[in-house]
Amino acid sequence: MMRKKAEEAEWVYDSSVDHKGRLPLRARTGVWKASLFIIAIEFSERLSYFGIATSLIIYLTEVIHQDLKTAARSVNYWIGVTTLMPLFGGFLADAYFGRFSTVLLSSIIYLMPSEDKNKVHEIVFFLGIYLISIGTGGHKPSLESFGADQFEDDHSEERKQKMSFFNWWNLGLCSGILFGVTLIVYVEDHVSYGVADVILALVMATSLVIFIVGRPFYRYRSPSGSPLTPMLQVVVSAVRKRKLQCPDDPCQLYHLSKSHMEQGRILSHTTKLKFLDKAAILETTENYNEQHNPWRLSTVTKVEETKLIINMIPIWLSTIPFGICATQATTFFIKQGAISNRNICNRLVIPPSSMYALTAITIIICLTIYEKILVPTLRKLTGKERGIQILQRIGIGMVFSIATMVVSALVERKRLSIVKNEEVMSVFWLAPQFVIIGIGDGFTLVGLQEYFYDQVPDSMRSLGIAFYLSVIGAANFVTSLLITAVDHVTGKYGKSWFGNELNSSRLDNFYWLLAAITTANVLVYVFLARRYSYKTVEGRSAVAHCSLDNVDSHSMA
Repeated sequence: MMRKKAEEAEWVYDSSVDHKGRLPLRARTGVWKASLFIIAIEFSERLSYFGIATSLIIYLTEVIHQDLKTAARSVNYWIGVTTLMPLFGGFLADAYFGRFSTVLLSSIIYLMPSEDKNKVHEIVFFLGIYLISIGTGGHKPSLESFGADQFEDDHSEERKQKMSFFNWWNLGLCSGILFGVTLIVYVEDHVSYGVADVILALVMATSLVIFIVGRPFYRYRSPSGSPLTPMLQVVVSAVRKRKLQCPDDPCQLYHLSKSHMEQGRILSHTTKLKFLDKAAILETTENYNEQHNPWRLSTVTKVEETKLIINMIPIWLSTIPFGICATQATTFFIKQGAISNRNICNRLVIPPSSMYALTAITIIICLTIYEKILVPTLRKLTGKERGIQILQRIGIGMVFSIATMVVSALVERKRLSIVKNEEVMSVFWLAPQFVIIGIGDGFTLVGLQEYFYDQVPDSMRSLGIAFYLSVIGAANFVTSLLITAVDHVTGKYGKSWFGNELNSSRLDNFYWLLAAITTANVLVYVFLARRYSYKTVEGRSAVAHCSLDNVDSHSMA
């Protein structure tokens, strides 16, 4: 027993391998020495992405001359596609390519497009930015899950470090955003887009080299084939056995044998969605080979993994209204800043996109306080490793999104009153809404990253990060549909809330509408979160107190 514990302390037994395909040595691979290389490339990717994303609505309205609602929809469509593409990229990473290879390939794609916004041909411009969407599709889900993979879930110290990883990951992410919306945007406004493109390409190329240099320190997970196939097998098997009665004792269901336990973590049986348990019922009337066909019999762990994904769907849907509020910071908030007084000391003019720096700075401060003060304090008070549950953290951020919309509505109403007097509002009136949404992001967006990585099956963790990103993607598409619907309804029964430009619009009413929608949604979210069951993993030595030997001998009968 002592020897076994010593071996587990020296080597990593979580199905990962080192760069030569061997069992990873704990002291030489993974944890912070590996994840810092990974955070470095995320810094450069966010710098590049937000250098483009936050100035896109300004470019579309002032260079391509789209009206306000068309430009907002164009930005929402692009961000929507960019944040939904990871569903495809995450699937390929988990199933076929592996996370390291997917990051490498997508980073090369990221370097390909020339983001020269002096191009007057609109089609070429949109082809360029949608090529970035393809690169992001593989980059985002694979890189973050690859970084979290550097910490072993079954090692107590590394598990706590993994909980901190998502906070530090977002510190690196926000640092990239901060430089993107200040330095890069300033170069775009005061020098040229071409020079900004060169800077972005150099930063991305440098970080790619750093990522490759860290290769000997990483822990790798081999692709395990389509993660969706086992779930389909569970559903098919359950339907086939729909007339059978589930046993009262879950130990009578089919569990993994001891010989297979080292291949992955074992999930505890839960009482929810009991219909799916029928997929794990052993049919003694069938011969052994036919009965153990995966389309006829699934393990309890496979059944529970399917339940995990089904139980996530309501949570995913209930976070979309938060995403709708968050998208305003890169569209209407920026446009509000563009028509405000941005002068400092009559010489320096703040680029409108640089206002998003307040959000990035707020997230950095929020995460630092959360990691260094709140988590240690809450751990002592609650006795829980995380301090508070993941869904509680997400819910706190949702409340701040309501406050953001309320403050935004009040500020926009004031701005419109100032415009009537033929004056221009100072851009610093917008600071509170950028700050409050930053606090919300620090709780909800980081919480969503941890939730979707932690609660999906281990074989789907790239896809899990893609689920988090798809919240923002879906929110952007819903926002576009909402703008279209509100424009149609308000235009039909009076004056549209969305005019050709901001001063002829009633954006304050739109913000009030979002505040009402988000408030109603928070009530639904609280109802769902209180009834949610978190993933429970069994140790290697036991599976829900069931005797594996007895299960195996029974299955051979």
